[in-house]
Amino acid sequence: MLMPGAALADACTDLRPNWDGTPVSALDEFVALMSTPPALVLLLATALVVRFRKPWGGVVVALLWGGFGTFLTWGDPTGLRDAAIAEGCVGSPSLFIASTLAICAAMIAITAPAKRDKTDGEN
Repeated sequence: MLMPGAALADACTDLRPNWDGTPVSALDEFVALMSTPPALVLLLATALVVRFRKPWGGVVVALLWGGFGTFLTWGDPTGLRDAAIAEGCVGSPSLFIASTLAICAAMIAITAPAKRDKTDGEN
């Protein structure tokens, strides 16, 4: 009864059609998620924001990273993702989420405006 059945096999055929049967680790899932087109576009946007040091650009890109992470982990009403995780063809996205959080924190810290010291003559 606890063994994977036909419903779980269908989940893996739908989500990961080329899955070879080996369990997917968090690192494998991280690589799979980071190689998706939205993640690659967001990595490029992050690099551009850091390169040109645009504070509002950093905020926008951080919000886009958050939206992408939310989209990936949002509750699945069909239960397909949970079934695929139980089968082993989809790994935990926790490493991906932690790394995007670190990327966003570093990006915001780098692009934050420098605090200016007030001199005696300025208000």
